[in-house]
Amino acid sequence: MTKPTVELEAVHPKPEEAAHMPYAPAVRIIGACDLMFISGATPSPLYHRHPHVDAEHTHPHDIGEQTRRAMDSIKSILDHVGANFRDVVKVTKYLTDIRDFDGMHAAMAPYFGDWRPASTTLCVNQLSSPGARVELDMIVALPKK
Repeated sequence: MTKPTVELEAVHPKPEEAAHMPYAPAVRIIGACDLMFISGATPSPLYHRHPHVDAEHTHPHDIGEQTRRAMDSIKSILDHVGANFRDVVKVTKYLTDIRDFDGMHAAMAPYFGDWRPASTTLCVNQLSSPGARVELDMIVALPKK
């Protein structure tokens, strides 16, 4: 049996402007696929106690390091299902300080390489993980098995 293929295509109404954007305005899924929705990841360990135990939520102040920790948690999920960041079609980014926008994107860039999924960024007052400055959730297109 042949495994169905999924092709992801960045949609750019003005392709000549694409290099100036850290995300795609839209992503089209071509072919058969399943969708996976990744819950918000913060710099806290992926698995931690609820209600929260403060000792599990000690974060560096640096937005780059906080972002890398969240991305590494997401990478562990992608690895588990045989996916990678190229399969991500949508990212929602939550920041407690919008001035961290560029630092967050700089830390995310090595994970995505030249792929730019669709994206939304929100500035919020506080996140569920004490001391977290960033939270990321993603939608992933997976080939049907």
